[in-house]
Amino acid sequence: MAWGTELWDQFENLDKHTQWGIDFLERYAKFVKERLEIEQTYAKQLRNLVKKYCPKRSKDDEPRFSSCLSFYSILNELNDYAGQREVVAEEMGHNVYGELMRYSQDLKSERKHHLQEGRKAQQYLDQCWKHMDNSKKKFERECKEAEKSQISYDRLDNDINATKSEVEKAKSQLYLRTHSADESKNEYAAQLQNFNGEQWKHFNVAIPQIFKNLQDMDERRTVKLGETYRSFADVERRVVPIISKCLEGMVTAAKAVDQRKDSAIVVESFKSGFEPPGDFPFEDYSQNLSRTGSDNTISTPKNEGVVKPDPKHSISKAAKNKLWLFGKKPKSPLAPSLEDFSHLPPEQRRKRLQARIDELSKELQKEVDQRDALNKMKDVYEKNPQMGDPQSLQPKISETMCNMEKLRSEIHKNESWLSEVEGKVSTRGDRRPSADVNHHTPHGRESPEGSYTDDPSQEHRSPPHQPDPRQAHQPDEFDDEFDDDDPLPVLGHCKALYSFDGQNEGTLLMKEDDVLYIIEEDKGDGWTRARKQSGEEGYVPTSYVEIAMEKNSKGS
Repeated sequence: MAWGTELWDQFENLDKHTQWGIDFLERYAKFVKERLEIEQTYAKQLRNLVKKYCPKRSKDDEPRFSSCLSFYSILNELNDYAGQREVVAEEMGHNVYGELMRYSQDLKSERKHHLQEGRKAQQYLDQCWKHMDNSKKKFERECKEAEKSQISYDRLDNDINATKSEVEKAKSQLYLRTHSADESKNEYAAQLQNFNGEQWKHFNVAIPQIFKNLQDMDERRTVKLGETYRSFADVERRVVPIISKCLEGMVTAAKAVDQRKDSAIVVESFKSGFEPPGDFPFEDYSQNLSRTGSDNTISTPKNEGVVKPDPKHSISKAAKNKLWLFGKKPKSPLAPSLEDFSHLPPEQRRKRLQARIDELSKELQKEVDQRDALNKMKDVYEKNPQMGDPQSLQPKISETMCNMEKLRSEIHKNESWLSEVEGKVSTRGDRRPSADVNHHTPHGRESPEGSYTDDPSQEHRSPPHQPDPRQAHQPDEFDDEFDDDDPLPVLGHCKALYSFDGQNEGTLLMKEDDVLYIIEEDKGDGWTRARKQSGEEGYVPTSYVEIAMEKNSKGS
């Protein structure tokens, strides 16, 4: 049904209706805005909740229990779920609320334009009616004046006492009034005809077109509301598959809880490795007591069933402190954390040492990779000097080598402790001695770092890093290796970066900038076997020399 024909006389009501439609659209937009704010608040609260129950942890505090891992998986899924709520809020704000507000502004502008057109048409019709009404009133006045002139003329014409001039004057006045009335009549007829034509156009052309435009505008508003209703639902529907995956992830995490695995982790975490305590022997302190014949007490025969106190089995405080299995653990001052973890039970100590060795091995591998990369870059610079100075890389290479030696020393030290725990003897190679568990330099030999004395304060240390004396070759090993009659082939040459006194048996004295031949590479203990041009051989610290290996080795 068309508003232009059915509601031709309801301009004011259509004005109110279209305004109500825009107000309703803006009310729905406000509803969407409050809804997306709820989504934003909900997502924010979920994220804060996840952050609260999933705090930052150090690597050692990472959970291992399946129940904990499942809970953190649920927190991650919940965090993703919160992200989807944020997506819902964002799309509602952009696709629904924003679109509604832009459309509302367009509707307001369009409605204002149509109503202005309608008011202009109404004003023009009112103006035509006013002209017609004025001409009508003028015609009425002129007719009344003409009637008065007609009566005056008739009265004078029938009066025998009236003069001829008076009669002629009345006749002339009547003629003028009658002529004016005829002109007013013609003008009124013309205005009436014009008004009727404009009125027909107004109610049959202008108003129907304006009302049709208002009707189209209102129907588009209704369609837009329907589209935004659908968009409102589609925003939710698009995130349903992802939300379903989040929920499925939570269910999967719940199924991953394994009570047997958690129990095994408890055993692994707290197992001490100690054997359960054995029976304590009876300690008879009455053997030295003399017994009389009148004593009615049962005496223990000599050498029968009497156990002498054994210092090894005496109940000491340390033993008593192990008897708190089902009681209250005795209070003891916190022991400092030792480097070799000797304050821990054997099983826990073994795990900690193994973890440290793995970590050091990874660091060592990084240093090895860095050294190889620097050597390759140095080779490139040597072949193409325009790309860079090879000597500029030497400090970094030396630093890397020092770091490698330090890491190898730490690995060997920790492996020695691990071997002690496991009850095995650890060896790093054919030429490396087993390390003392107490980490003391063997008595009667000198460290490559300087002369060994009983007073550590009197020991001389040189600035550059040298291999750990615990990893150095034993004297008998040097003697056996140097007893060979056949000289070893030259593998390369090296340049001394620092002076080395070579006071240890089997080591080689060298001065800074000396050039030596390499006859045996470093086997991981920080020592390289070298030969002077005079034929003297011995071991030098690898970190003290700059090594250049040759592709084609030749004997000296």
